[in-house]
Amino acid sequence: MAVGQATFAQRTKHNEPMTHIFVSGCYDILHAGHIQFFREARALGDELTVCFASTEVLWNHKRRRSSLPDEHKAAIIASLSMVDRVLLGEGAKHGLDFEDHFLRLRPDILAVTEDDQYGELKRGLCAQVGARYHVLEKTPPTFTPVSTTQVVRLIRAPSHAPLRIDFAGGWLDVPRFARPGAHIVNCAISPLVSLRHWPYRARAGLGGSGAYALLRGDDSVSSELNLGVGWQDPAVIFESGLCVWKSGPRPRLEFKRDGRVLRGCMALLWTGSPHDTPGVAHLNRDYDLIERAGNLAREAVLLENLQLLAESVRMSYRAQLGEGMEPLSDVCDALACKYCGGGWGGYAVYLFQAPAHRDRFAAQTGAVAIEPYLRSCCEEQETENDQGPRDRGARTKSVLVS
Repeated sequence: MAVGQATFAQRTKHNEPMTHIFVSGCYDILHAGHIQFFREARALGDELTVCFASTEVLWNHKRRRSSLPDEHKAAIIASLSMVDRVLLGEGAKHGLDFEDHFLRLRPDILAVTEDDQYGELKRGLCAQVGARYHVLEKTPPTFTPVSTTQVVRLIRAPSHAPLRIDFAGGWLDVPRFARPGAHIVNCAISPLVSLRHWPYRARAGLGGSGAYALLRGDDSVSSELNLGVGWQDPAVIFESGLCVWKSGPRPRLEFKRDGRVLRGCMALLWTGSPHDTPGVAHLNRDYDLIERAGNLAREAVLLENLQLLAESVRMSYRAQLGEGMEPLSDVCDALACKYCGGGWGGYAVYLFQAPAHRDRFAAQTGAVAIEPYLRSCCEEQETENDQGPRDRGARTKSVLVS
């Protein structure tokens, strides 16, 4: 099906021999990288045909819904000055939805990118018509490169996000430290952050890099793992609530609560120096104690028992002191305290039995009063089609929200 045509007819009216270039792709959300590719492909000859995957092909091959109706997409591509003809790819073969058009038009060159996944199939198709399979080398971009997947993530990115408190099991989300049967317990917190408003200090130990990646539409789990740290920050920031995760190479949520047991009971106190998880990941620490703390915290969340959760935090703190961190300030009304994240700086979290104790502590020390955060039903609905940073298919139990 030919759905758009530009100046090809005008250029061929004098019957001059012309070199015909053919390109194909999804081109679902047209961005500057596509424009540069079209321009460089067109420079190989005299006319350029662009074939894009139909809505049906896009769904069948990539399980992705089309961003626009096919006729709208065709009109946009046809409006580009370097494009002479626009076709709709409707074939059933993976990577060759354009095959029928290609065999009919018999172009001179099939231009592809260096990361083309169907090179062998396309070379075979070119051989059938005597066309040249031409790989366009990557040239320095005139802009920051972006992919359609990145554009989609950016569109879906939230405007605000929580940060997180890690109560117990920290470091067991780092793949090389993961332990079967161990658990990580954490909680999303408010006040929320945005790219324009960040009411916390930098390098705070609150999962800020994971939240920043999520707000920018990046793959936040991969971003954290690439730093050599764990996945718990982006996982709980996306999930929200008071969460229990299984230790392992990727996020696996076992269950969660809404965090009401923590309302009015948490405060953050700046320790005086910034936090740096990658910089301390290599240090020796008591992983047995960390594992016991995580498993106790799991039981505390299941029972919604603040005293038991406080005991798990005290165990986590003992592991931090054993690692060599400076003791935190004693607070008479506090049930427990620990460094946030990997410690050695950033914020410390203090747990209290009652809001009055927490609020008095905040007023006297300048600590930040925080609350558990659970994403609303409306926000859940907005993101239900996005698999998010954790493996939803790997959830081992239904989510428990009180």
